[in-house]
Amino acid sequence: MRPTPADLPLTVAAMEPPVTPDREEARRWAAEELSKPQYPDAQPSWLEQWWRDFLDWLSSLKGDGTGQGPDVAIPLMVALAVALIIVAVVVVRPRLNARRKSPPADIYGDDDRIDSEGYRKRAATAADDGDWPAAVVDQFRALVRTAEERDVIDARAGRTADEAAAQLGQVFGAAQSRLNAAARLFDAVRYGEQGAGASDFEEVRRLDADLLGMKPDFGGQAQAGFAVPR
Repeated sequence: MRPTPADLPLTVAAMEPPVTPDREEARRWAAEELSKPQYPDAQPSWLEQWWRDFLDWLSSLKGDGTGQGPDVAIPLMVALAVALIIVAVVVVRPRLNARRKSPPADIYGDDDRIDSEGYRKRAATAADDGDWPAAVVDQFRALVRTAEERDVIDARAGRTADEAAAQLGQVFGAAQSRLNAAARLFDAVRYGEQGAGASDFEEVRRLDADLLGMKPDFGGQAQAGFAVPR
């Protein structure tokens, strides 16, 4: 049965999407947006608490079924939900982008003129004081500086812990996994504010000592970053 001309406005209107979502739709939009994985990972605690308070308030705004309840506040609720999403995007996304764009820092930082023995002494002093994170960091620096002094790898500004471990692992194959673990520990302690203990320091110190007793096997390596064996 074809619609009559009188029915056409109603048919067209029924096909048009709603301009303003209802209460449940607005709440679902907001919840879906802020439930995305990137938000919980970097979400500040105050924003998380604000969101919880907002959901509690949103849940309290339910009509009483008589048409006289707080359902008249739906436009305000929609506006607040949209505003909350905007705030979350503005606050959280710059933090995520900053993490992605931050380049890995040089192993030595501002201490690039200290030799391997200097780093070992600093590590030992920090260990005596019970400052295990500082001891771990300086012991790893001593390990890498020693490789540079032995002409195993070239001294190069900007080298990261992962890069050093990868290069050294190619010539000290038996220690590859230990080097990778030491580099991860170095990054976690120095940049991730992770704690460290006496056992962590001892692992790096023992690795440093073991590498001193190993002969590097270049195996025809002619890659950038390796010193030329004499």
